[in-house]
Amino acid sequence: MTSAEPAEKLLSPVLSDCWDDDRPWTLDTYLRHQGYQGLRAALAMPPDDVIALVKDSGLRGRGGAGFPTGLKWQFIPQNDGKPHYLVVNADESEPGTCKDIPLLFANPHSLIEGMIIASYAIRCDHAFIYLRGEVVPVLRRLQAAVAEAYAAGYLGKNILGSGIDLDITVHAGAGAYICGEETALLDSLEGRRGQPRLRPPFPAIAGLYACPTVVNNVESIASVPPILTRGKEWFKSLGTEKSPGFTLYSLSGHVTNPGQYEAPLGVTLRQILDISGGVRAGHRLKFWTPGGSSTPMFTDAHLDVPLDYEGVGAAGSMLGTKALQIFDETTCVVRAVTRWTEFYAHESCGKCTPCREGTYWLVQLLRRIEAGEGVQGDLEKLLDIADNINGKSFCALGDGAASPIVSSLQYFRSEYERHLTERRCPFDPAASTVWAHRSTHESATEREVHA
Repeated sequence: MTSAEPAEKLLSPVLSDCWDDDRPWTLDTYLRHQGYQGLRAALAMPPDDVIALVKDSGLRGRGGAGFPTGLKWQFIPQNDGKPHYLVVNADESEPGTCKDIPLLFANPHSLIEGMIIASYAIRCDHAFIYLRGEVVPVLRRLQAAVAEAYAAGYLGKNILGSGIDLDITVHAGAGAYICGEETALLDSLEGRRGQPRLRPPFPAIAGLYACPTVVNNVESIASVPPILTRGKEWFKSLGTEKSPGFTLYSLSGHVTNPGQYEAPLGVTLRQILDISGGVRAGHRLKFWTPGGSSTPMFTDAHLDVPLDYEGVGAAGSMLGTKALQIFDETTCVVRAVTRWTEFYAHESCGKCTPCREGTYWLVQLLRRIEAGEGVQGDLEKLLDIADNINGKSFCALGDGAASPIVSSLQYFRSEYERHLTERRCPFDPAASTVWAHRSTHESATEREVHA
C-alpha cells in the first residue's frame, strides 16, 4: 500500500474507532465518541420497536453461526411471568479467534451499552458476561468499566430516569473450550459441569435457571449501539445485501502486520492482505482459515472470495468468527491439522461417543502419519472417522474437529501421501537441511523421484 487512501476506503472503524485514543477503555473517552447516545435513543422507544429496528437492520450474530440478532431477541416470550436473562458469550478460545478479547480490553463500554439496550428490549433486569477466566487483565478492566457505568447512572436502579433497572454480573469461567457452546455456558454459569444440553427446549424458552434467555456474542451486542445512533439505513449501507454491516477481521499467522481490521462484510482476503502488508517477505500463501480452526480451510485460489456468510458458504467453508489464520509454504499442513485436532480431542467434554472416541482416534492416526509411520489406508480411515463425527455429535465441537481434516485432504492430499511414501515429514527441519545439502551432482530426474 503506497498511501492511506485505499485503507480509508476499505476499512470502517466503528467499534475500533477509539482504540488509538489515550485510555480508550474509560467512560470519558467512550462518551467523546457518542457513547451511550444509542441507549438514550433506545429508551425513547418502546422495547418492541428496538427489537424491530435491530431486526430490520439485518445485524447477524458475530459469534460464528450468523443467526439474525433481532430475530433471536424476538423469540423471547413476553408476559410469561418469568424473569428474562441476557448472557454475553465472551468465552473466546478457539485457535485463531481473537476479536472479542481485544474489543473488551480496548472498548468495554461498547459492550455494556449494547447490553443495556438489549436488556431493555427483551425486558431483562439482570444480565451476565461469561468471560474466559485466563484473561485476568481483561476481567479487571471489564469490572472497572461496569463500576464506572453504575457510578454514572447507566446501570442499577432507574437508569437515566427511565424507571428501568439493570444489574450486570461479570463471571469468569474456568478455562473449558466447550463452554463457548451456549447451553454448556449456561450450565457452567449455573455452577454445573459445562456440557451441551439437549435441544429443544432452546435457551429462548428455557435457558438460564430454566427461564427465557438470550445468548449473544460480544461483538454482536457491541454492534447494537451504533445502529441506534446512526440508523439502520446507515448500517445496511455497509456490507452486502444479506450480510450487512461492519465486522472485525482478525488477521494472524505468517503476515507482515497481524491485527484487527474492521471492515464491511464482503471484503476479500486479498484486500485485507494489501492493507496489512501481505504475507511475510519472501514467502507465499499456502492455506488459510476464514473463520478459525473449526472452519474448512481455503488456499490461495480463494483470495477473492467475499468474506461474508453467503460468499464463504458458497465456496465451501464458514465465515465463523472471521479469524483469518495465514500459513505460508513453510508450514506442513499435516502438522497444523494434527495440532488443531489435538486441541479438539483435549477439549471434548466426553458427553457423546462420536466426539469423545472419534477425536481420540483422529489424533492417533494424524500423529502416526505426521511421524512418517502411517500405512496405506490411513487417509481413507481418517475420512471415515471424520464422517462418523460430522453431523452426528451432540454439539458443533465434533464438526469443528472434522472440518480441517476433510478440507486439508481435499486440497493437500498429495502432502499426506508424501508422509506415507517418504516415511517422514517433508517439512521437518532436519530432513529439509539434509535435502538442501544433497550432492549438486544429483540428477534432476533423481530429485523428481525424491519429491
